[in-house]
Amino acid sequence: MTMILDHVSHAYESGTAMQVMALDNISLVIPDGQFIGLIGHTGSGKSTLVQHLNGLLAPTSGNIYYDGRDIHDEDYPKKELRSKVGLVFQYPEHQLFEVDVFKDVCFGPKNLGLSQKEIELRAYEALKLVGIEDEYFYQSPFDLSGGQKRRVAIAGVLAMKPQVLILDEPTAGLDPKGRDEILKQIAALKAKTGITVILVSHSMEDVAEYVERLIVMNRGRVLYDDTPSAVFAHYEELEKIGLAAPQVTYVMNELAKAGFAVRTDVTTIEEACDEILRVVSSVPFE
Repeated sequence: MTMILDHVSHAYESGTAMQVMALDNISLVIPDGQFIGLIGHTGSGKSTLVQHLNGLLAPTSGNIYYDGRDIHDEDYPKKELRSKVGLVFQYPEHQLFEVDVFKDVCFGPKNLGLSQKEIELRAYEALKLVGIEDEYFYQSPFDLSGGQKRRVAIAGVLAMKPQVLILDEPTAGLDPKGRDEILKQIAALKAKTGITVILVSHSMEDVAEYVERLIVMNRGRVLYDDTPSAVFAHYEELEKIGLAAPQVTYVMNELAKAGFAVRTDVTTIEEACDEILRVVSSVPFE
C-alpha cells in the first residue's frame, strides 16, 4: 500500500515561545516494497517523521495518506493502521515483559482478536523469520543475548503481519556481531516477504550495504532523496551537516584523485574490491 506525505509539518510546543519545527513541509511518496534508509544527525527530524507514519504523532499541518485515505480522518481505524505499519523503537527489548519468548511475541496478535491457533501460528512464523530457534521459545526473554532480545522484539511486530516495517536504529547498542546479525535478518526478511522496510540509522556503511533508496534529513527537511550512490556523491555537503559517506567513498575518491580510473560511485566494500581489481587487471605488465 502506497503511503503519501503531503506538505507535512510538525511543531513541538506549537504557538509558544518554545516552538520548534521538527518537520518542515515534508512531501514524500513511499511505494510498496522499497527498502528505504533514513539518516540525519540528532535533531534532524527523522524519529519524528517515522512516528507520523503510523499515527503516533499528528501533523501540525499537511496530510498523510495510506492506501488513498487520510490516516487522521475521524473514521480512520488507527488500530488497523498500526497493525499494517509496524514501528520498532530504539532498544525495543526494553518492552519485553512476558515470562517466555513465545508469549511475548503472541501479545500483539492477541490484541487483534484472532483465534488462539492463528495467534500461535503468527508468533511461530515471526520467530522463524528473525532466526530464533525453537529451543529459545520457552526461555525468559531476559536470559537472551542483546541481539536475540532485539530479534524477539522485532518478531513481536512482525507477528502483526505489517505491510510496512519501520526500524528506528535497530542496531543501537549492539556489538558488531549482533549488529551484523540483525541487519542480515532484516535483509533476508525483506527478500522473503517483499514488505516495505524503512531503516533509520546513523551508520553510513549499514545503509550503503542494504537500502535501495536513501532519504537524508536536516533541520526538519528532506535534503536528499535518491539512491545511496547518488546521495554519497555529495559527501562534502553531508560533512557540513555532521554526516559522512561510507569509508569506501573516501577511498575511491582518493584513488581517483591519484590518477586511477576507478568509479567513485561505489558504496560497499565488495563493489570497491571489484572495481579496484577491474582497474588493476587492465594495467599492462611490462
